[in-house]
Amino acid sequence: MTAVAAHDVTITAGDCTLLSAASFTLRAGQITALVGESGSGKTTLARVLLGETAPGVTVTGTVEIEGAAVDSGFAPGTVGYIPQQPSAALNPVRRVGSVLAEIARLHVPKAQVRERVLEALRQAQMPDGQRYLRRYPHQLSGGQQQRVVLAQALIGRPRVLIADEPTTGQDPVIRSQLGAELRAVAEQGIAILLLTHDLDLVREIADRVLSIEGSVLEESDVDSLDRPDPVVPQAQAGADPVLRVRGLRAGHRDGDTLHHIELDIAPGERVAVLGRSGSGKTTLARCIAGLHRFRSGEILLDDHRLSPVLRRRSREQLARVQYVFQDARASFGEFTPVLHQVARTAERLRGLDPTEARARAIEELEALGLPESSVGRLPSALSGGELQRAALVRALLAEPDVLICDEITSGLDARRREDLLGILAKLQTNTRCALLMITHDLHAVAALSHRVLIVDDGRVVEHGRTSAVLDSPQHAATRALVHAATPETAGRDT
Repeated sequence: MTAVAAHDVTITAGDCTLLSAASFTLRAGQITALVGESGSGKTTLARVLLGETAPGVTVTGTVEIEGAAVDSGFAPGTVGYIPQQPSAALNPVRRVGSVLAEIARLHVPKAQVRERVLEALRQAQMPDGQRYLRRYPHQLSGGQQQRVVLAQALIGRPRVLIADEPTTGQDPVIRSQLGAELRAVAEQGIAILLLTHDLDLVREIADRVLSIEGSVLEESDVDSLDRPDPVVPQAQAGADPVLRVRGLRAGHRDGDTLHHIELDIAPGERVAVLGRSGSGKTTLARCIAGLHRFRSGEILLDDHRLSPVLRRRSREQLARVQYVFQDARASFGEFTPVLHQVARTAERLRGLDPTEARARAIEELEALGLPESSVGRLPSALSGGELQRAALVRALLAEPDVLICDEITSGLDARRREDLLGILAKLQTNTRCALLMITHDLHAVAALSHRVLIVDDGRVVEHGRTSAVLDSPQHAATRALVHAATPETAGRDT
């Protein structure tokens, strides 16, 4: 049964044609993956199915959902939407149950609200969902937040579900579980449109693939998706560490998140930090960058102690340790063009005059596929993947000795990811900059890192050469991550 039928859909933004005369269908009970490079228009096309368009975007053609034209309106709840970041769809000051009940009241009489809420939670693979109704979002794990957002979308009993990069920033175990959950939802007769760069996930769960190349939409075979050749990390000769972490303990009001962390990174070395969501990886990175106060221990940069407080670090120290955030959009001011914000780093931390800083920024941005015409706009006009690349360039213009990258490959398509890994490898060959990668992307770890640390419950439970750790994991936490990230085995135990 056809749930969505689109005919000759053309999408333009100013003088740019994002999609030209595209026709496609989404079928009930099937998962259709929509793939394409960052900025190719995937999210814009998905918003058309919701009856939404961004300012300056024009859509022609027809889109029908179960025979009714989108522009004539359809019943609330017919199309469900799961955003890229589940936290963005959850109110931090409201309990889960009250939000779900409020949504349910839009669809059923008051007497049926609780039943509908619990039904949606069961559909989202939370059969014990009642125990979470009084919790706030911060009291849920990343996987639980994802399931609650899925339940929100399912309350209206949608016929179509749009999932926008649902595995971004998720560890392999949660990613595998989410794939199983989406498959279970599709088996209930719901048509799913999956927007993703995660080609392994596409191979695992998608029935069909729609691919955007240029402005052309075409159907592809799942088995024909490219598997790009990885970048092979070169072994590093011994050198004195540029960064040392000694006995680091840090946390939040409710207790410690990190327990006695030890870490050395040498110039030109690439170290990956892996672990489940909530294991303490990002807290470690933020402590090194001066963004989170640590309680005890010390962090040394060339044998000089770094203050736990960012504002007490010198300008030189700020330039030498740079951080690229996972949520690139939140790291840019919304009212200033991206190019200006990127160039500002070279002005403030390297003392370049505005003209020279702008020229350097344009050169580096274009090397990552971001032309001046794109970055001259406000952040809202760029995709998440484009902003992620711009954030990387902004950090590199400081010419750091230590670069911390927090999930920077998560919003990129496979080809852009390979390009970015290659650029990072070339950067280190030329500058000897040390790289600390916080990631769930085992492909990036295997392709780029020399060493890997496995963090579980705030402790380093395994550490060694990347190939040795990933090929022969010793700790249960490592084995779970590697098992879940292997396409042949992922999803069997979920």
